[in-house]
This record gives sequence, C-alpha cells and structure tokens, in this order.
Amino acid sequence: MSKSAAVVNFSEEKYSVEIREISVPEIGPDDILLEVENVGVCGSDLHQWTSDHSWPVNYPVVLGHEFGGKIASLGSNVSSWKVGDRVVSETAAIIDPMNPMSKVGLYNLDPTRKGFGYGVNGAMTRFVRVPARCLHSVPETLSFEEACLTEPCCVAYNAVVGNSSIKPGDRVIVIGPGTIGILCAAVAKICGAEVGIVGLEADKGRLGIAQQAYGCDPLVGEAAAETWARKRDGMGADLIIDAAGVSATLQMAMKLVRPNGQITKVGWGPKPLNFSIDPIVQKNVRLQGSFSHNWPIWERVLALLTSGALNVKPIIGGVWPITEWKEAFEKMHHGDVVKSVLKPV
Repeated sequence: MSKSAAVVNFSEEKYSVEIREISVPEIGPDDILLEVENVGVCGSDLHQWTSDHSWPVNYPVVLGHEFGGKIASLGSNVSSWKVGDRVVSETAAIIDPMNPMSKVGLYNLDPTRKGFGYGVNGAMTRFVRVPARCLHSVPETLSFEEACLTEPCCVAYNAVVGNSSIKPGDRVIVIGPGTIGILCAAVAKICGAEVGIVGLEADKGRLGIAQQAYGCDPLVGEAAAETWARKRDGMGADLIIDAAGVSATLQMAMKLVRPNGQITKVGWGPKPLNFSIDPIVQKNVRLQGSFSHNWPIWERVLALLTSGALNVKPIIGGVWPITEWKEAFEKMHHGDVVKSVLKPV
C-alpha cells in the first residue's frame, strides 16, 4: 500500500485538521516501520486542533503520539527487533545524544527534542517511521487498545512517583479529571495515598469514573476541595497535582496545600498568572514541574499495565476509525469521554 489516510494538522489556524492521503514513510538504517494498531487521542492533539497550544508545531504534521502496533520492516542497522514484534513507542522522535540531558538519560528534557505529532509526523495513520531506540515490547496479554495508553500513564507516573514526594497515607488532591488527572490519581492510589479529584459540575461523569474505577473521592468545585483538604488536621493536602494547567488552578493549589507540602504542575497553560505566588514562600512549599518521561519509566508502567495493577480500561470511552477522528476529538473535547482511541483503516 503506497498511500494511507492520516489525521493532519496543516495550519496554526483554529480547526485546521483534516484527513489526507499520505505516502508510507521511508525509514533510515536505525528506524523501523510500524504498522499502527491503535493510537490514543491526547489533550495536546485537541489543543493543536483548537489552536490554543503553547508549543511550536512543524506544519503540516500527522497528529498522534500515543500508539502501539506491529513492526512492518526494519532498518539495516536494527538487530534487536524482528518483523511482527508487538511494540509501543516513546514520544521523543528526535533527540541530540550529545546533549547533557541525553547523556544522563533525561533525553525528555533535551531542549532540541522533537516529538511525534508536533515535531515530526505522528501515528494517526497506518504506518509511522520510528527510531528503534524508542521501542518497548508489548506482551500478548496486553491489548493494543490498552497498550497505546502507555504514554499518558508514563506522564502520570513521572508526575506522581518521579517528581513528587509521596508516602502511604498522604492526602493528595488532583485538579482536573482529564486523562492525565485521572491517571495521576490512579498512580497515587497505587502508592497508598488518599486521593481526592477536583472538577466542575460538567465533569461529574469523569469524576464518577475516577471514583468507581480507582477509589478516588470526587470533589466538585473549590469549596468541596478545601473541605476535603483540611479534613484530617486542618492544614491542607500533602500534595496537589495540577493536571488542569489554567492559571486559576495554581492559585487553588497554593490555597489547598499544607505548609511544607508540594505542588506538582503537569498541566500546560499559556496564559499569565496575574496573581502573586508568595504563598509558596510563606508556606515553604515546593513547586515542581513534570514533563514527559524516559526509558525506565516506560518499563515500569508496562509492568503495571501487564500485571493489572494499573487498569486503563475504565477510561477508554470508545474506539473510532481514523476517518471518524472528528467525532472522537469532539467526544473528548466536550467531556463526554475521558479518552478516545483511534484505529487506522
């Protein structure tokens, strides 16, 4: 097959996404050609669709960075994989191996890094070129519908385990019941924390999923969140994870966190704050950013998914063919589902 349908973001103008026929990519000696089985829709895909993102995009670009599939062909230098292997791919499509961050294994923090779906063509199509270094093996017992969500699970794992100090019995509040927020809550539960997840009235469906599937306390609005945060000793929550990213949620986090606690910010928001962050100083609070993930995190998360300790099935709201991408995007955008998954045709 020389051409296949792809979901292409072709301009920075709002809603500049459409189906286009693209050629099967050529691969280099250190690459593999992956036949995509499933690809998840990320909030960042939606932000590029609505053009309210805060990162540079190389237009036109095929969207999609949460994906898995089977190896269709190998570059001449690739000896560690074989055709037909079931794999998922990390997102760092281009890195500088000589960058100081890459040299210590933190290639996700290489400033020159380019990822699938914004820097290079992503996986919302049938075939995608992938550097072999990005691959991780997927066991037969894990479906691709679940495996394609390894990437957002890694974002959550890095935010909660890698970049936060969390102990069993801690009280943790997650702001924002999107995919990343719910997965952060699920990982915090695995770590033994008591978890409340905050949303709006319109988020009740997603808050219900967080409650039923992961045992989190649903909190509608800031007043409910503050009551929950102060329930134990009146001092606030040990950790606030801001998975919403808008300015107001950081202000809420500063209010809800206990003295000497932590705020971990994983949600993006391009707008200015327009308020003082002095409460971080006054409360002796650590404000921590969390971005992306690296090799050991992917291996840990795949182990959790395979064992069933982390179950992503409850957040999958449906699987749509690539050609029905718009419905899948709109379902997530309007909060009807937590996560949409696409299937190439």
